[in-house]
Amino acid sequence: MEERYFRNLEFDKIVNHIVNLCDSEPGKEMALDIKPYDNLDKAAKEIDKVNEAVSFISSYGNMSFAFKKIDDILNKAKIKSTLNIGQLMTISRFLSLAGRVKSYLRSEKEESNYPLLREYNIRLTNLRDLYERIDRIVISEDELSDDASPALKDIRRQKAHINNKIKDTLNSIIASSSKELQDPIITIRNGRYVVPVKQEYRGMFKGLIHDQSSSGATLFIEPMTVVELNNDLRQLEIKEQQEIEKILSELTDDISQHISEIHENMIALTELDVIFAKAKYSINTNSSKPVFNTHGYINLKNARHPLLPKDAVVPISVYLGDSFDTLVITGPNTGGKTVTLKTVGLLTLMAMSGLNIPTDEGSSVAFFDNIFVDIGDEQSIEQSLSTFSAHMTNIVTILNSVTSNSLVLLDELGAGTDPTEGAALAMSILDFLHRINCRTIATTHYSELKQYALKNDGVENASVEFDVETLRPTYRLTIGIPGKSNAFEISRRLGLNEEIIDNARNYITNEELKFEDIIKDLEDKRIEAEKAKEEIEDLKRQVNSVKEEYERKRRQTEAERDRIIEKAREKARKILENTKSTADEIIAKLREAEKSDKKNKLIEEARKKLKENISEMEESLKKSEVPVYKKIPKKVMPGQTFYIVPLDQTGTALSEPDKDGNVKIQAGILKMNVHISNLREAESDEEKKLEKGFATYINEKSSNISTSIDLRGKTLEEAEIEVEKYLDDAYLAGLKQVTVIHGKGTGILRSGIARLLKMNKHVKSFRLGRYGEGEDGVTIVELKEK
Repeated sequence: MEERYFRNLEFDKIVNHIVNLCDSEPGKEMALDIKPYDNLDKAAKEIDKVNEAVSFISSYGNMSFAFKKIDDILNKAKIKSTLNIGQLMTISRFLSLAGRVKSYLRSEKEESNYPLLREYNIRLTNLRDLYERIDRIVISEDELSDDASPALKDIRRQKAHINNKIKDTLNSIIASSSKELQDPIITIRNGRYVVPVKQEYRGMFKGLIHDQSSSGATLFIEPMTVVELNNDLRQLEIKEQQEIEKILSELTDDISQHISEIHENMIALTELDVIFAKAKYSINTNSSKPVFNTHGYINLKNARHPLLPKDAVVPISVYLGDSFDTLVITGPNTGGKTVTLKTVGLLTLMAMSGLNIPTDEGSSVAFFDNIFVDIGDEQSIEQSLSTFSAHMTNIVTILNSVTSNSLVLLDELGAGTDPTEGAALAMSILDFLHRINCRTIATTHYSELKQYALKNDGVENASVEFDVETLRPTYRLTIGIPGKSNAFEISRRLGLNEEIIDNARNYITNEELKFEDIIKDLEDKRIEAEKAKEEIEDLKRQVNSVKEEYERKRRQTEAERDRIIEKAREKARKILENTKSTADEIIAKLREAEKSDKKNKLIEEARKKLKENISEMEESLKKSEVPVYKKIPKKVMPGQTFYIVPLDQTGTALSEPDKDGNVKIQAGILKMNVHISNLREAESDEEKKLEKGFATYINEKSSNISTSIDLRGKTLEEAEIEVEKYLDDAYLAGLKQVTVIHGKGTGILRSGIARLLKMNKHVKSFRLGRYGEGEDGVTIVELKEK
């Protein structure tokens, strides 16, 4: 495909957006080369990678792939040319990044959900030993650690000792020779420690002159007492530099042994950077995965031009290549005809380049061998070409290259010359393209082309709307109906004399007038049909909403019923067990009575025991298994605590009821809307004071303990201790469900908590959070009943 067609469709601007979303220098360079793939399989696989990255970002957040170019550093290491400290630091940071990314792509979850990203985990090599050695030795862009080698550590220890000795000696000289010195300071000249001596005391101050001030009033002299120490210091500095060169050479040699792995890591991270940049662009533009086909079929549902502002773009639905392969779009200027052409061409280019497209799910895109474009004013002053000539030059090139698997986009076909000849030429060009069976979209003002589309099979009309009331285009595209020029209506709205408009009608043939009237009638009927359709859709939505609410309440009622029945069964089981135990005890007493002298006394005791058991059973049966709650609150204020009936737990009100009676409630980490009819008032302070002993303690636990615990930032050992204590308190407080917040991270904390929960005696079951609960960042724990 020719580059100029990319520019006509503004594909270069899409590429620049993706370049700006890349983190690394190599990634930005690779993104600049984004273009259509040469076959469908490659494009489809790239789109699959992008959608895995979109899912990954949505689930786990974005990853950073920021790293500098390391090609030159690797080439230098390859020929064993010693790398400097800064270059080693760059390699160290790169190796650290490769290790982090590999680790991030390694978990079991990604293995099944992200098979294509998983391939990059396999390609990446974690050179941890090499990274840790460089990281231990190189501590900044220009400094090595003292522990880089035993020899370096010893040299620097000796240097520090001599430095201190020199400074002590010079400080002593400064203290005893204040009048000879210009300033009581120690400075360095030519790498040696000196003091500033006044010129007039030169003969009295023994030492070597290394420098003087610009005025000559101050001499920088190295006292004789430190000359030997400075010499020793200089020797140690030479040894230090030699040892540093040796260490750098050894590290360079280590890197040279892993050139191929590091280079492959660089390629893999660069590709990942571009894939995730495409994914971020997809998220930013609310794009979806296109469905490819090889049949020349285009079906874009609610397509949006990605370069237009989100709040201004009007979605269009375009289809082509099934019952017709040529689409003729008519309508007024600035109505959106050219934007429609560009949207179809640009979105097709994006899909063929491995990008999601800003359309609704399920949109189809054909994989073409070429896209030809004639859009805009191609006039060339240098070639002395008119607008018409420039367009025709471009069209000639297109007609000489087009195939049956091409997409051709022609803007204002036949414009710029005599209308009669231009319309005839336009229809002939469309005839040629139609015979080749390529896919063509053309825009025009000519009414002859509207009739041409009506008469020819495989050719379809389309129009862009114009609101004559507001004199503004709506930018909506309608396929199947030709556009009306609206020239007379627009002129009338703008104030043109009615007599002039009526006279203008005399210059139009009756056939043309009838044709325009038919178009207007079709347009009016279409608008009526669309309004009716919108009303039907609105009613369907209302019915579905009522149905969903009914189903929700039905499920809620069934769940509540099942819970009550289960509790009743459990209580009945306990009563049965107690009764059986009592019956066994009575039977034993009766048997004993048969053999005992105290027969009457034992029978009386058995009768009494039986009566007590029957009384206990009657008392239990009097208690309804259906929970009796406090009354529904009449007034709700933010901060109040309420019992949430469907959840069987308490929550805090965050807002007053809205007009529908819904209250925003927070229960643990969850925020939800709960209807006021599902809330019950909490117990008053007076009622709480009536409770005694253990019950009081339990209630205090319930009111004080949170329904969630946050472990983020803690070590596994600290977290285990806190969770054990928290579960004990939650169990005593009678909580049925709690939330353990551990974050997503590396998964170490999550796995450790899961092991602990398996062994805890209070835990009935546990699971990871669902969508809206915190997903894999939390674990929902169900506790056993006391």
